[in-house]
Amino acid sequence: MKGNFAAIVLVVVGVLALAVNLELISIDLVQIVRTWWPLILILIGAALFFTPEPGDRKRP
Repeated sequence: MKGNFAAIVLVVVGVLALAVNLELISIDLVQIVRTWWPLILILIGAALFFTPEPGDRKRP
């Protein structure tokens, strides 16, 4: 899950940046990050908290 979360975040950020560069959408990514940076930290922390470590799996 940890690798999937990072991959999804990178893909979404890349798609948004490409759409802005191609002028398909008009959003200010810097303003969004300035406003919502605490939520970004919370989501990253929650993803890390709920991601199991490789050695934490139970054996039957």
